[in-house]
Amino acid sequence: MRAIIFDLDGTLIDSLPDIAAAVNHVFYHRGLPALSLAQVKPMIGDGAKVLLSRACAAVGAPVEESDYAVFETYYTAHSADLTRPYPGIVAALQELQAAGHSLGVCTNKPQAPALAVLEALGLASYFGAVTGGNSTPYRKPDPRHLAATLDALGSKDAVMIGDHHNDIAVAAGLGIPAIFAAWGYGEADCPIIAHQASEIPGLVAAMVD
Repeated sequence: MRAIIFDLDGTLIDSLPDIAAAVNHVFYHRGLPALSLAQVKPMIGDGAKVLLSRACAAVGAPVEESDYAVFETYYTAHSADLTRPYPGIVAALQELQAAGHSLGVCTNKPQAPALAVLEALGLASYFGAVTGGNSTPYRKPDPRHLAATLDALGSKDAVMIGDHHNDIAVAAGLGIPAIFAAWGYGEADCPIIAHQASEIPGLVAAMVD
């Protein structure tokens, strides 16, 4: 059976409120104006360092050396305050697992907060491997990031599911199919689209057949 690899933010979980809160925590301590959810949403998908660079650029401020550590410490402690799995995600994971698929997560979010939020939301047990943005020297869209997830699962045959062009690109880099999660934060050109999480098992089954 194919391994099914998920992106995290915007795919498995709606983490925007807690991510924005962490950004604004950094900004509060620096005396910078807070950003809205709508402002932060398009900044997500390339990891915390890029997120903070984009956020600081939006208010015309440089990134400071301490910003990343302040962000990660706060976010790891508060990663599940307002974050929830998207509707239908848990049922889709259960259905995929029951069908015999191994499941993994490949995210540009740093490893510690990624694991923390999965544990807090009761999702960690579904996944045999979780590779964060600092788990390897590579990050999506570099296909070596996804390859590390597959190696951890002991699989070469897989499907990548995500809401960001990085997810579609990383799958293309390994020559594996992808499913675009249309409910998330990003945009991508992908021929296979899931409009809600409940569609994922059927789309995967059609590929296997």
